[in-house]
Amino acid sequence: MSIYPSLEDMKFDQLARAQNQYEAQIAALPPPTAPHVYPTAPSTSMPMPVVENPAMYPSLTDYMGLELSEAIIAANMPEYTQVAIMTAREVVPSGGGVSNMVAPLSGQSLGLQRAQVTHGVRELTLCKDKDGKVGVRVKPINNGIFACLVIDKSPAALAGLRFGDQILQINGQTVAGYSMDKVHDLFRKGPVNGISVVVRDRPFERTLTLHKDSTGHIGFQFKNGKIFSLVKDSSAAKNGLLTDHHLLEVEGQNVVGLKDKEISKFIENAGDIVTITVIPTFIYEHMIKKMSTSLLKDLMDHSIPTF
Repeated sequence: MSIYPSLEDMKFDQLARAQNQYEAQIAALPPPTAPHVYPTAPSTSMPMPVVENPAMYPSLTDYMGLELSEAIIAANMPEYTQVAIMTAREVVPSGGGVSNMVAPLSGQSLGLQRAQVTHGVRELTLCKDKDGKVGVRVKPINNGIFACLVIDKSPAALAGLRFGDQILQINGQTVAGYSMDKVHDLFRKGPVNGISVVVRDRPFERTLTLHKDSTGHIGFQFKNGKIFSLVKDSSAAKNGLLTDHHLLEVEGQNVVGLKDKEISKFIENAGDIVTITVIPTFIYEHMIKKMSTSLLKDLMDHSIPTF
């Protein structure tokens, strides 16, 4: 069963496969031959209407209620014209972090590659900076330990730790059930180099790949980073975005603590395909509780990931 990053990718792939099937059926038909013509008496009867082969696939210019001829695509979605010509399915390589996901429209999106949440377990190796710190603040949630602040350009940020990662072990010591102070103490007492940190990739988060409409919108409204409204029949609504969720990343870039105007600018500059990362608001608010907005804005790692 094929998996897609967006509803638009699924529909486009279904169209491409249907067209490929139609072309294969045409190619398999035997070539027409001209039969020998025998002289016949003139007929006065009306000719029989020509009945098209019922096995033929219907016109593909109308698909799922949409007219998707090359001319219509060129007029309304010129950015997809080249993709329409290449009807073959494009599979995002698993090395990019998307495991065999069919993405004929989104396959070349860097944001899709950067933002993927795997929920898998990985090991990081941290060191301490000149002040003896690794650059992370944690928060206990349901007996788990989660990174709620990753300081920009810190050893934690450079190693690839991200907001929302669940810390499972520190130097082989399982931290489930630990308090915030106890975890911070483990980092303080750890060696300067070679600190082993095992994390689960952002278990409370998910990504959605959205496609802008002709006006450049993806179909949701937010305030202070919190999504509170969806536009009917928009890409956001069709792809399952939910209200009462907070925006964490746009195109894989952390936006926690940024002003709404700054986040909107990221979305505006992202191109026609935008991948966002979200988390339920009640989890987000618990994670940043007692943390000032200026702390999140000024210290949080907002760099573009390169790993």
